[in-house]
Amino acid sequence: MNKEIELKLQNNTSLSIDKTFDLTNEIKDTQQKTEKKAFTLLELLVVILILGILAAAVVPQVIGASDKAKVDLVCVQMKGASEALKMFKMDNGIYPETDEGFGALQSNPDSDKYPNYSSKGYLEKFPKDSWGAKLVYVKVGNKFDIYSYGADRREGGTEEAADLKFSECK
Repeated sequence: MNKEIELKLQNNTSLSIDKTFDLTNEIKDTQQKTEKKAFTLLELLVVILILGILAAAVVPQVIGASDKAKVDLVCVQMKGASEALKMFKMDNGIYPETDEGFGALQSNPDSDKYPNYSSKGYLEKFPKDSWGAKLVYVKVGNKFDIYSYGADRREGGTEEAADLKFSECK
């Protein structure tokens, strides 16, 4: 009978040890599952660092694209003014004088000098650049050029503030 009790005792002990081992494994599994529900501080810092590097690479290109778009728009506006000047020359045989400027495309400055002037004019509005400044017309001999003083709205300048010439537009 002692052997039976010992055997039962051994069986119960092994059962309780097995149950304890199973319970310990379940607790570890649960802990491992709950540990992966959040990001660590290190992971967040790495993500923030990557986003900062990307922003540093992209932002200057986006800002530069805005400046280039303004320059391209000025060239388009100059092209429109150029077409109006060419129509003026077709009707009158010459371009307006520098001192008459773009005003000569809105109303006839001298009906004796320009007898074939269009009754509607050649431009509705005075042409302006992307920065809101008026374009400048200059007659040079039998040709002309159109200028924009750029972002600084002053003659001269470099980089974004450089003067733009119609003759240099592509």
